Amino acid sequence: MQTNTPPRSTIRLTRRGRVALIATGAVVAATAVAVPLLSAGDDDARPTSLVVPEGWRSGQVYAAVDKALRVPAGTTKKSLAKAHLKLPMDARGNPEGYLFPATYPIGEKATPESLLTSMVDTANKKFNGAPVAAGAQRSATNVYQAVTIASIVQAEAATEADMGKVARVIHNRLERGMPLQMDSTINYVLNRSTLNTSEADTRLDSPYNSYRRMGLPPTPIANPGEEALRAAINPPPGDWLYFVTVKQGDTRFTASYEQHQRDVAEFNQRHHKSAPPAASSAPPRESSPTALRTASPAAPRTASPAVTSVAPPAVSPAVSAVVTPAVTPVATPAATSAVTPTAIPTN
Repeated sequence: MQTNTPPRSTIRLTRRGRVALIATGAVVAATAVAVPLLSAGDDDARPTSLVVPEGWRSGQVYAAVDKALRVPAGTTKKSLAKAHLKLPMDARGNPEGYLFPATYPIGEKATPESLLTSMVDTANKKFNGAPVAAGAQRSATNVYQAVTIASIVQAEAATEADMGKVARVIHNRLERGMPLQMDSTINYVLNRSTLNTSEADTRLDSPYNSYRRMGLPPTPIANPGEEALRAAINPPPGDWLYFVTVKQGDTRFTASYEQHQRDVAEFNQRHHKSAPPAASSAPPRESSPTALRTASPAAPRTASPAVTSVAPPAVSPAVSAVVTPAVTPVATPAATSAVTPTAIPTN
């Protein structure tokens, strides 16, 4: 087939064409060099916003701020002394519970102090409003105690739908002078997240050990979100004293210790059936009543800081972090009936 394309040897570039080709080649070469440099620069660039999920502990928030601002580990925690945070007197300088879960813009002049201040100021706006104060008063607590209850609810409830009932269990136990017996309070002081609480754990000498100490722990044990706070100040009516997550999506609440024991037995039966065979020939141990959950969540202390690269126009609620499934109180009626009512500690 005949074409109008001249033979390869006859194709020639004009002087202008040669100059254009050389210039184009230079641009392409420069681009090829520049792209890797830009990519490397992007990896080192500071993000433009920081997400604090619901249920994070203060230590996780400090680590996330350190990472977002590209400062040495521990810098944010050390900055607390000069941050002058507007915390309630009951907090005694500890911002746990007041690093409000939300998305925070990171400006060019952002510092650990400025980010912590934004978090605490946001918490104060949420917590100091009339609805929260009125709800806390109805529950015979102050706002700081309500935040502490909300932090336990955030850690214990398997789903948002269970938050109200978990809050009611806490209030009922406090009103009856019963120890809370919540694994999440022990996990907090041990800086861990586990589904198994041993007998030795329940003997831990700590004001956060709600198996041995009456009332609320001295501080919140996490930074709760708005749903947990609403549950804490306005729980649904009910006489529940016990709860256990028998299987995923099936958390059972009851006021009867006998019914609770039957639920525990069902959990243990399911747990033993699903457990892998033991490596040794020894018979399997009975599950402790204090370790009655079915799914292990991501451990808070190892969760990676959630940093985004797009700054929102304003502070907005963060997406909820994975919450810890429900804990099961194990006190027997005989043990709890002998406990005299104790006022909720305010420190």
